[in-house]
Amino acid sequence: MGCRKRDSPADLLRMTVSGGRVLPDPAHRAPGRGAHLHPVTECLDLAERRKAFPRAFKVQGPLDISLVRAQVEQ
Repeated sequence: MGCRKRDSPADLLRMTVSGGRVLPDPAHRAPGRGAHLHPVTECLDLAERRKAFPRAFKVQGPLDISLVRAQVEQ
């Protein structure tokens, strides 16, 4: 989603959206439309700058990515 490079699903962080918040799904089991991102700050920053989150989840308006940022930065 951020750098657009392909990788195996095991190496990517899956995310879902609920109530305007992007939720990390490291177990790859949460229901709903998922999007994948390399779990590195550079890819997250690039996805945020490109406004890729609303497009990936097919929702309008800004999304809160604070939980994903916390997951990536730890």
